[in-house]
Order: sequence, then structure tokens, then C-alpha cells
Amino acid sequence: MSENVVHMKLEGSSKSHSRADIIARDVESVIDEPVARGGTNLGLSPTETLMSSLIGCTNVITHRIMEKMGFKINSLDIKSKTLFNKDGVSLIQEVEVPFPEITLDIAISTNASESDLVEVQKQLAMYCPIAKVIRNSGTVINENWNKID
Repeated sequence: MSENVVHMKLEGSSKSHSRADIIARDVESVIDEPVARGGTNLGLSPTETLMSSLIGCTNVITHRIMEKMGFKINSLDIKSKTLFNKDGVSLIQEVEVPFPEITLDIAISTNASESDLVEVQKQLAMYCPIAKVIRNSGTVINENWNKID
């Protein structure tokens, strides 16, 4: 096994039907449902947590790629819009691809050119593990990049 293959360990403790307290390293997080769904609204829902992971991974990997290519990021803002078939979570029927489509609107201020950003996008699709898992599940991820001054 490669030295770059590691075991990630997290712990989850159920606090109610909707809330789980998660511990990773020395960091604690809460996954919860909104009050409207019987939760206490103390954290993101499980599905929101998945989408926030995609945003977080896009941020980290974009920064790593840009740094490796020798470019500077002045600002990077990522917004997501997700199409979510809730039949599965509503226990209506099994859904093979609960998120058929995700759109990421990525606004970036950088000294990289438009053509350099095309290469960044290509490498992002290659290296972002969260996007790879989501895409490999059958979800289409659209990225709308907007270079801003």
C-alpha cells in the first residue's frame, strides 16, 4: 500500500433522531436537520454537508493547482445549486442518483489568464476527490467559471 493511502477515522454519536455529533481529529461538528424537519438546526443537514464538502474540496484543490502553476488567487467564491430527488429520503422509492445535477458558480479573481483557468478546471476534475465520488455516482457537475477583476 502506498504511503499516500491513509485511514481516515471519524466518530459519530447520535444525540437524537436528527442530530449526530461528529469528531474528526480534535474538531467537533454537528450534523442536524432544520426545525421544520424535527431537528434543532444546530448544523448542516447530511445532504447540505455533502454539498459543502464539494465546495470545500473545490476551494482546496483549486488553490493547490493555482499555487503549483505559479498563479495567485485574490478571491474565490463558490455557490452551488443542486437538483435533489427526495423520493429516497422520503421513503417513497429507491433513487439510484439522488442528485442528478449540481451547478457550481465559481467567481475567481486571479492573475491567471482565461486559458490558464481552462487547465485549472481540467486538473480540478482530475484531483478533487469529493467531485470524483459524486461524478462517479452518476451526478453531472456543471462548473460555471467567472474571472472577475
